[in-house]
Order: sequence, then C-alpha cells, then structure tokens
Amino acid sequence: MVEAMSPEGDKVAGTSLSTANTAQFFVWREFVWGGLAGAFGEGIMHPIDTLKTRLQSSAIIDGCKGQKSILQMVRTVWTADGLRGFYRGIAPGLTGSLATGATYFGVIESTKKWVEEMHPNLGGHWAHFIAGGVGDTLGSFVYVPCEVMKQRMQVQGTRKSWSAVLAKENICHKSGEQMYGYYSGMFQAACSIRKQQGLRGLYAGYGSTLVRDVPFAGLMVMFYEALKDFAEYSKKRWLLYPTSYSYNSIEGLILGGLAGGVSAYLTTPLDVIKTRLQVQGSSPVRYKGWSDAVRRIWLMEGAKGFFRGSVPRIIWYVPASALTFMAVEFLRDHFNDGVERDVHEIASISIDTGSSTMRKVA
Repeated sequence: MVEAMSPEGDKVAGTSLSTANTAQFFVWREFVWGGLAGAFGEGIMHPIDTLKTRLQSSAIIDGCKGQKSILQMVRTVWTADGLRGFYRGIAPGLTGSLATGATYFGVIESTKKWVEEMHPNLGGHWAHFIAGGVGDTLGSFVYVPCEVMKQRMQVQGTRKSWSAVLAKENICHKSGEQMYGYYSGMFQAACSIRKQQGLRGLYAGYGSTLVRDVPFAGLMVMFYEALKDFAEYSKKRWLLYPTSYSYNSIEGLILGGLAGGVSAYLTTPLDVIKTRLQVQGSSPVRYKGWSDAVRRIWLMEGAKGFFRGSVPRIIWYVPASALTFMAVEFLRDHFNDGVERDVHEIASISIDTGSSTMRKVA
C-alpha cells in the first residue's frame, strides 16, 4: 500500500506544497504589516520624540545648569524653529521604524514557536520576552544608524539656531573645532558622519541601544501577551456570550498602549545613557563608555538624571505602541482573513484527497 503511486497522490503532494507556500506568504505579510505599523506610529508621534531627545541631551548641549522643563523646551523649539523644528529627523526616524517594525513583528511569531518547541521550559511569557528581544536585535542593524542621524538632526534645529549653539564654549574643542557640522538631510548626515567618524560613528551607542531596546522589546511583547490573556480570561468569566466578542484592533490600541507605557518607564535610564552617547559626537569626551556615563550621571545629577525625559518618553510610547499594535491587528483582520481561508480550504482538500487515495490503494 505504501509504495503504490497514483495521480491522486501527486495531487496530495501538490496541495501540501501549496499550503507551505501560502504559509510562507503569510509570514512575509507579517513583515509588511509590522513595517507599515511601525512607520505609522513613528510619523504621528515624532514631535514628542524630538522633545524627549532634546531634554535628555540638554546636559551635553547646554550644560547641567541649563536643564529645562517640558513646557520650556516646547517654547524653545517653537521660538527657534517653529513647527518644522518638531519634525527634524523625521526621514531617518521613519526609515528606522520601518526596519524595526518589520523585523519585530515578522520574527516574533516564528521565534516564539521555535522557543516553545525547542525549550518547553521557556514557554509562556519567557517565550514572548525572547521573541521580542530577537526581533528587535535583528532590526538594530538598520535602526541604530537611523537613530544616530535622527537624534542629531532633532538636536540641531535650524542652521541659524545650531550655529548659535555651536558658539558656546562647552561644546567646542580648545582649537575651535565644532562638535559636528550641520546636517541638511538624511543622506548628507550619513555621508558626513561616515566621513568624519567612520562606520563607528553611525553605530555610536550601538551597545547601549541593544541594552535599552532588547529589554524594552521583550517586556512590551511579554506585557502585551499577558494583557491579551487577561482580557480573554475576563471575557470568558464576565461576559454572557464570550464567543461573540473576538480580539480586534480596539483591544490592540488599549493593550498596546499600556504595554508600551510600562516598558518605556522601566527602561528610561537605559535610554538616557544611549541618547547621550549618540548625541555627544566628536565633542570633548564626556563619557568614555556606558559605565563611565552611569558613574558621571549619578555623581553629577543623581537618580533624577537617569529619568530625564521619562514623561515625554512615556507620552510618546503609549500612543505610539497603541497605534502600532492597533495598525497591525487592523491589517491582520482585514487582509489576512482571505489567506487563512485559503489555507484551511487547501488543507481540507489535501485531507479529502489523501483519504480517497488511500481507499483506492487499499
């Protein structure tokens, strides 16, 4: 019976191959949806990110005595640059978010399943944490250079305001050499940094970025999945007809915002160190590395220094994460249904054909 061949058997093999191809197409859609959702969230929330970057880097640009509140920083940016000042660095920001969102969501599901299958003891929330960290790590190769360019463009403002800042003694070399030149755009910034500081300049603070983003990404996925489980449990317990209420983009909006906000606050100290290492450029060396930054921030600013920009960081990540997860769930709900139906139909045809073939061979 096993060695018997038939036309129907060839059809079974063909349908199995088709199912595999469809599944691969479904995975690629996750990359596309993740990239679009990441760029969507970044584009809307970029002005808040600009405020966060300026608040965190003010100790380098203006000195510790020049610390500003959020409202003061808003007035400073508006007075110097107008509305355009809040959107400095938007091009590298969108580029980095596209790459990060694509790898983040595209890798999460496959990594989570692999961890659960290969290491059952790391299942559940640990699998979610590892999957989020792996997805973000892969995206960091594109995200970090974009982050360096974005933050330096956010700090500089207009050419006139940047020239005024460069005139201050605390960010100039003794010889009069400037901190770094003015960047008129993303491509010019990349070429300038590459020319002056080499590839190392584009990856400034790479280790600190991973130290910040891997825990953040892992925590956000873990909290998000935990909140989803809690929401499902609450539906089954408190709703009379739980099957009529399915998970949708509205829940993604709420749960994604909560997960992003909590994760952002817990990782703010790591974000402060990363931002200062990336912004300082070729100025007189203030921080020799991650450990030196931790020591100096603690000595000069205390615990408060590690949470500079925490409010705009949370304000940024709550809606950004909410919009990102909502967009992903919306795209999944409206564009993946047809693919899933095709998979089920192909699987049904494969099973029916296989059964008829076995009966004929028998």
